Amino acid sequence: MELEEVILGQLGGFILAFARMGAVMVFLPGFGERQVPVRYRLFMALAISLALYPATGIGEIVFGGPLDFAPIVALEITIGLWIGVSARIVMSALQFAGYQIGYVSGLSNALAPQTGQFEGATMIAGVLMMAATALIFATDLHHVMIRALLQSYEIFPVGRIVPGDLAEQIVAAASASFYVGLALSAPFYVMGLVLNVGLGLANRMMPTLPVFFVAAPVLIASGLFVLLAAAPTMLNWHLQEMADWLETFTF
Repeated sequence: MELEEVILGQLGGFILAFARMGAVMVFLPGFGERQVPVRYRLFMALAISLALYPATGIGEIVFGGPLDFAPIVALEITIGLWIGVSARIVMSALQFAGYQIGYVSGLSNALAPQTGQFEGATMIAGVLMMAATALIFATDLHHVMIRALLQSYEIFPVGRIVPGDLAEQIVAAASASFYVGLALSAPFYVMGLVLNVGLGLANRMMPTLPVFFVAAPVLIASGLFVLLAAAPTMLNWHLQEMADWLETFTF
């Protein structure tokens, strides 16, 4: 075998590794955030591909021509995008919970234009997402993500793909994300129900009571208090769900 063929074979394997990991980095939580410049994500994907390539077991690739190599690259990109999108769907559970907390707590009220109809919920969701992103690196969850990328070659060997299973798992990811988001915001639903029932009874006993002006600060203060008390547990459970999914890529 000529030296040129060896070099091209090794380069082909690295291209396949970069195709999967580069696609993952587009959406992977922590690494693929919008605040991270694209060139940094590209450099990270190159560095991780170079570091993990010897352990992926891809080996040398024999070039039979561009038409033979391109479909394999496309399959690797598809698998990478699936992993990144699924992880982003799991991460979106916290964003959904943040929006629900904002709505229940009265931070998004059409009758209060000074706070904006959606700005309050967006703010809560943004704070929770920022905290979760910071905790990904503070708790070394990014190490679990990198290890999961390496293990993905055991679950999804190079050149093999089962579209039906991938589609089924995407649906399962959306379902699990919706369930986790509802579970995280459940304490705020209870709080909102209790407060609104209490304020409704107070309005029945005192019809002249300006309920809106009394309810708004009470709901906001109560929502922020419950958020302060529940946020550590919410973030811990959400990140644990993410770590559990990364172990097997199934729900």
